[in-house]
Amino acid sequence: MADSAETKEGFMETVKTVVYALLIAGVFRTLFFQPFWIPSGSMKDTLLIGDFLFVNKMAYGYSRHSCPFSLCTFIDGRWFPSEPERGDVVVFRHPVTGQDFIKRLIGLPGDQVQMQNGRLSLNGEPVPTIAVADFIEVYERQGPAGNYPACETRGGVSGSSCIKSRFREELPGGVGHSILNIQDGGRGDDTAVFTVPEGHYFFMGDNRDNSQDSRFPQTAGGVGMVPAEYLIGRADRIMFSSAGRSMFFFWTWRADRFFKAVE
Repeated sequence: MADSAETKEGFMETVKTVVYALLIAGVFRTLFFQPFWIPSGSMKDTLLIGDFLFVNKMAYGYSRHSCPFSLCTFIDGRWFPSEPERGDVVVFRHPVTGQDFIKRLIGLPGDQVQMQNGRLSLNGEPVPTIAVADFIEVYERQGPAGNYPACETRGGVSGSSCIKSRFREELPGGVGHSILNIQDGGRGDDTAVFTVPEGHYFFMGDNRDNSQDSRFPQTAGGVGMVPAEYLIGRADRIMFSSAGRSMFFFWTWRADRFFKAVE
């Protein structure tokens, strides 16, 4: 009987430990970090379909979209506010659909942003870019959606090379990152001048011809100008990456992307 009671007590202690651990993990996730699985190719080659990362929700302070209202105390709409920096890779909530997006922060409040012949200009100055080695991937179905990648040039069959021109773009402040080109003269290659309103941000994908971002209005499927309150956090580091249809297919994990910093 004593052994039975001790066994039952030990089991209950184990259950309580697991419950407490889950509660702590849930609070930790809610307040500090949010997992994010890259579903599309709009941020290639910085982020690939199947990259798994944690979003730093403390980077810019909490908003009503990054922290449950019941758990956060707000001052002027944010908790412990800090300013996003141009070049950050940011997860934010679409102001209309509520869907989570991940893009690069290009325009700060007051900035003037324009695309001319596929080249970015900020405040009337072209952003320096230099050509680097092409980005080459296999032309095959990618991720859970099973879509083929968009290519600048490729062979005609699955398994052939999918090639995109790659450039190094240097934003003001010295933030450098890769951008890709799929076609010249695409609908986002030439735009009007966008003036970023106060309290808003302008985002673009690094895969410039395959990204629905701030170049396009929300009525046309873009994200438009994103209010600060919709920012969730900054992507700092890839934890691991899967090239397969599921993150659980460990044999498809990309060994070279474990704990890779997001640039």
